[in-house]
Amino acid sequence: MGPELKSRKLKRLVTVQRHLEKMAELDLAETSRKREEIAAGLDRVIEALGSMDPVHRLFAQSYAERFARLSSDDKRMIDVQRVQENIVLRQRTKADRLEDRMKEARDEEDREMQEKALEDLLDLTFSTTASSKLHER
Repeated sequence: MGPELKSRKLKRLVTVQRHLEKMAELDLAETSRKREEIAAGLDRVIEALGSMDPVHRLFAQSYAERFARLSSDDKRMIDVQRVQENIVLRQRTKADRLEDRMKEARDEEDREMQEKALEDLLDLTFSTTASSKLHER
């Protein structure tokens, strides 16, 4: 088997990069899901704090502490989400650039093959003409 074409190598790299992009997107989706869970927990705690039920009043301090923990978790998850969004963007940009380079390499390889085919055709045409003139004499 001959030397591997640059476009094939780049295609494999694009595939790997797209996989990394997909993994980053899945991490981001997981973080978004966690943030939704935290938001639901915050809503439940706020509802319990605002309730007039005497049972909830007994646990007001616990609810306030839980609210503080959930708020802290939400702020941390916002930072994590921001970082993950940047990672997704960076991975996507890398993959797009690699894909552009792969297309350029493929175009260059196609041009080279066309030039080689044309050269072979010209060589064949001129060599056939020259050899037929030799045989005429």
